[in-house]
Amino acid sequence: MFTKILIANRGEIACRVIKTARKMGIATVAVYSDADRDAVHVEMADEAVHIGPSPAALSYLVPEKIIAACKETGAQAVHPGYGFLSERAAFCEALEVEGIIFIGPKPKAIKAMGDKIESKKFANAAKVSTVPGWLGVIENADHAEKIAGEIGYPVMIKASAGGGGKGMRIAWSEAEVRDGFDRARSEAKSSFGDDRVFIEKFVVDPRHIEIQVLADAHGNALYLGERECSIQRRNQKVAEEAPSPFLDAETRKAMGEQSVALAKAVDYQSAGTVEFIVDKDKNFYFLEMNTRLQVEHPVTELVTGIDLVEQMIRVAAGEKLAIKQSDVKLNGWAVESRLYAEDPYRNFLPSIGRLTRYQPPEEGQFGDVIIRNDTGVTEGSEISMFYDPMLAKLCTWAPTRLEAIDAMSEALDSFVVDGIEHNIPFLAALMQHPRWREGRISTAFISEEYPDGFTPVVPNDDEKAVLASIATAVELLRRDRLDRLGGRLAPHSGALKRDWVVKIGDDYLSASIIEGGRALTVASDWRPGDLIWRGTVGKRKVTAQVRPVANGFRIAWKGMSVIARAMLPRTAELERLMPEKVAPDTSNLLLCPMPGLVVSIAVAEGQEVKAGETLAVVEAMKMENVLRAERDLVVSKLNAKPGDSLAVDAVIMEFA
Repeated sequence: MFTKILIANRGEIACRVIKTARKMGIATVAVYSDADRDAVHVEMADEAVHIGPSPAALSYLVPEKIIAACKETGAQAVHPGYGFLSERAAFCEALEVEGIIFIGPKPKAIKAMGDKIESKKFANAAKVSTVPGWLGVIENADHAEKIAGEIGYPVMIKASAGGGGKGMRIAWSEAEVRDGFDRARSEAKSSFGDDRVFIEKFVVDPRHIEIQVLADAHGNALYLGERECSIQRRNQKVAEEAPSPFLDAETRKAMGEQSVALAKAVDYQSAGTVEFIVDKDKNFYFLEMNTRLQVEHPVTELVTGIDLVEQMIRVAAGEKLAIKQSDVKLNGWAVESRLYAEDPYRNFLPSIGRLTRYQPPEEGQFGDVIIRNDTGVTEGSEISMFYDPMLAKLCTWAPTRLEAIDAMSEALDSFVVDGIEHNIPFLAALMQHPRWREGRISTAFISEEYPDGFTPVVPNDDEKAVLASIATAVELLRRDRLDRLGGRLAPHSGALKRDWVVKIGDDYLSASIIEGGRALTVASDWRPGDLIWRGTVGKRKVTAQVRPVANGFRIAWKGMSVIARAMLPRTAELERLMPEKVAPDTSNLLLCPMPGLVVSIAVAEGQEVKAGETLAVVEAMKMENVLRAERDLVVSKLNAKPGDSLAVDAVIMEFA
């Protein structure tokens, strides 16, 4: 067994690998760029080596720097995590030349499966069910349009070397094929240095279900069940679960055996994932094989009890698998939510900045529930524009699916993140969504349920009563605390016995926590200054976040975020007479929706533009964002040019 390994990655996955290595008694080496000098993974590792400037292309993606760090520290093996160099066969070969072990599959398997075009050809030869498509070289947009017409719309345009949803576009028409082909090639070249793309039939309302495989160097291979990964936005996974609520035992077995056959055909040695799309009739089609550890691997670990990182290390060290297929049992249900630094209310645009507060829920087993949080940040960490915006992977396990979802809901409500925008409100709302709870999902779920983007969840009457009760209880405790300050002229004596009005949005609600009438009984040990309010309102158990704002509190609960102001009736009467502040009109401006780099400006001053036409393309966190005209307009002034680095809300152009 190795005595020291190097983790050629950063963030949560680097921390995840370090935890298992530490458990196995293996020393660890971290590598870091300028931006990650104070990162959590650097602090956790036994040693750390600086490998260059902040951009990944100058640090984490440079094989020579990783190899030099191994030589400097005496690391015997490298775990690549996911992304970066994890699926670069040339990197594996370079390590082999230096006598350093790659904790992952051999170059042969990476080459065969790592290229999406070649992998489909290989799968076809191995009689694995694949989606109809064109796997040859696509010369230009005209050629792409011709191929798409022959396959039949809709089609998926995908980068051959892609991953993480980058370099992927769905096209429903000739015009969308041309635009999607150009965007996919550009994004693929920027992200992977390889602009080859292919086109395949897009299966309508598909589910994205993947099989976890594990194989050693002695001919042993098995599958560890499946993961349902259908909740996606822009082809990137947002929430996953294991097992899938859709598969039956027969389909699971067929998919698993086919995945193992494919792994054996390429002499696979490590943990890997075979991805499928599954239609409404449970027909499944090979999508790709990821020759690395998947982001969502924790849900498989939770339902099988198998540490995949440990197995990868043992296989790389030459050990035989100690597990047989008959040993694999799926126990209970696990759900994973990916927490991203992005603003769900602005079409999930990336957000950067410092984490002024970061307080995840407590990890461990609590009764029948397990809470796990894989993260690579801490309070004070800087979220930069150079890397993926993931903050953490919050996972819950319970005996049943709905219990796991409810546990996730409560865990999200108690996850405190301040200083940047984040997607917790969306994830919390997802946990309450009927389609999700019933398992009626597809990869189109987000676009179907939120066609105009995600907006704050509007509380119903019962939920407003709960929020009003919390606001009143919090306000009474605040006033009681003030009463205890010395020297007050007019204490709020008798506050508990008075009627209260709570303003939530534009509604004024009657609220009281005294006994009698229709009031709800409220019980909590919350104290002023606490961020998390835990207690009961009536018979309902509630976990919510409470933050002070001017004359009230912002309460976040189950995807809702409201300003609640508890006041006496006379104050409420006067409040109704106050004029409302009107937001400035920005309808004649194109504002940069996120900090990013201007890739292109598609219009000129004086040009007439129709609704839906492209105005500009801005790149942020390795993704190209196309900004389109929301209505017919005339461009009066350009304030930015390609290559400009812009802050959020910077004016890109003005309209007449």
